[in-house]
Amino acid sequence: MDQRYRFVIADDHPLFRGALKHALSSFGDARIEEVGDFDAVKARIVADDDIDLLLLDLTMPGSSGLSGLVALRAMSSNFPIVVVSARDDAETVRRAIELGASGFISKSAGMDQMRKAVETVLAGGIALPDDLDLGEERDAEISDLIQRLQSLTPQQSRVLTMLAEGLLNKQIAYELGVSEATIKAHVSAILQKLGVDSRTQAVIRLSRIGTEQQASA
Repeated sequence: MDQRYRFVIADDHPLFRGALKHALSSFGDARIEEVGDFDAVKARIVADDDIDLLLLDLTMPGSSGLSGLVALRAMSSNFPIVVVSARDDAETVRRAIELGASGFISKSAGMDQMRKAVETVLAGGIALPDDLDLGEERDAEISDLIQRLQSLTPQQSRVLTMLAEGLLNKQIAYELGVSEATIKAHVSAILQKLGVDSRTQAVIRLSRIGTEQQASA
């Protein structure tokens, strides 16, 4: 391959980062960066989101399961995200795809499977574990929550995840370079779309995505 890809591996386990790096080494003279915690991933995206692919572990320090995926997807849609997790049941994989992942790699996958998944996503496809039937969501509350989260605009999703970080409206306004009135309008829209009455309830609803995944891990 002539193109020089830019990959970011976000995982807190050096040995597994090494395995992923080895799998990616077949993609020519690729530029491969490694980060070990969620804050570092966010900082990397803020600094430069010119990435061909982000490989994301769901349980890094600072992350909270699938809500971490929601946060990163809200920050930028310029690159695909492939979730990498030891929790590879149909429920987790399906929810990850519904929340914006372009693929899913099980940590038990072999090198060839990892490479195949990356090739699929780079070609514009969705990479799923072999022979996995995604089925349908059995938790009505989670199904409703995912649909509501999908209805948020990228900016609303980002405001929601920043609320979850404990930031005040004026702090969010500063970070996003908009007026506080704009943030208040976003918050009002978020509450309406999530069907809640307060920002605290909105944050609790978002956290359900994270705690549900972690409780199963």
